[in-house]
Amino acid sequence: MTTPALIGRRTVLALAATLAESGVARAAYPDRPIRLVIPYGGGGQTDIVSRLIGDGMAQRLGQTVLPDNRVGAAGDVAAELVSRALADGYTILSGSTGTLGGVNAALYRNPGYDWQRDLLPIGMFCTAQNVLLVHASLPVRSLSEFLDYVRMNPDKVPYASSGIGATTHLSMEMLLEQAGGLRMIHVPYRQSTQGMTDLLAGRVKARCLGLPEAEPVKADPNIRALAVTGSARNPQWSDIPTVAETLPGFEAVNAFALGLPGRTPPDIVAQLSKALNAALANDTVRAGFLRVGADPAEANTPEEAAAFLRRRGERWAALIRRLEIVVQ
Repeated sequence: MTTPALIGRRTVLALAATLAESGVARAAYPDRPIRLVIPYGGGGQTDIVSRLIGDGMAQRLGQTVLPDNRVGAAGDVAAELVSRALADGYTILSGSTGTLGGVNAALYRNPGYDWQRDLLPIGMFCTAQNVLLVHASLPVRSLSEFLDYVRMNPDKVPYASSGIGATTHLSMEMLLEQAGGLRMIHVPYRQSTQGMTDLLAGRVKARCLGLPEAEPVKADPNIRALAVTGSARNPQWSDIPTVAETLPGFEAVNAFALGLPGRTPPDIVAQLSKALNAALANDTVRAGFLRVGADPAEANTPEEAAAFLRRRGERWAALIRRLEIVVQ
């Protein structure tokens, strides 16, 4: 038989959980450190730019923003974790078009979360071009020479990526498609830095890599930069042409945004949006992005970020459908 005391205790616990979830009667936010879940490993471009924005927001919020790298499934491991977290503003996703723009929904049959229902964008914080790098042993010195070499050696040239469905993978596939349906050997890596190590050693011959991650190795004699993937040259890589200078209209840019569990109260979303935009207006934060080759976003709302990510995401999703890229 259930006692009245036990019933009362259960009622109090249930009420406390409901209040915590709804945000009613909670302490002033934030009153403790915030976890920033990063979908890729340390040293990769997502890790680099996520830590920059996390540090910038920490200054505004008055609380530490703690990076938490959760690697796997093109960001879905991290996204699922955040989607299931308590919606109290203390667990934030460093997301992209993959997790917040529907790309992974096209890639994975069962991603483990509903990106439109279970995740909520806070805002964009930067974009970053990729750069096409090749090992110095490859007998090419321009993008056109590289494409000719691949054309003459179908299914023989291995290239690295940071995982199936990552923008570094999709950027290369888009390049090969627009160059006439060329074929290379895709070698996905769980850790992007491992792929960089193998490129430097010549075990793979090429890769598309985000500029923030490529910046530390841009002068390495073992690799050669052939082209960047944005619509215009990047000031940090001004001597490297764009892919569009060889293939008109080509553009493949990584977009980064912050997200929350979908049930997060509007006042917390608004507070984090203000902190994000304040960080983006900070000259030191902006200089940090530019120094690693990323382009800081301008002030934006959650609604503007969601619309941007959906537009960009649909382009990648269309490529996935055309090439029939599916991960079980």
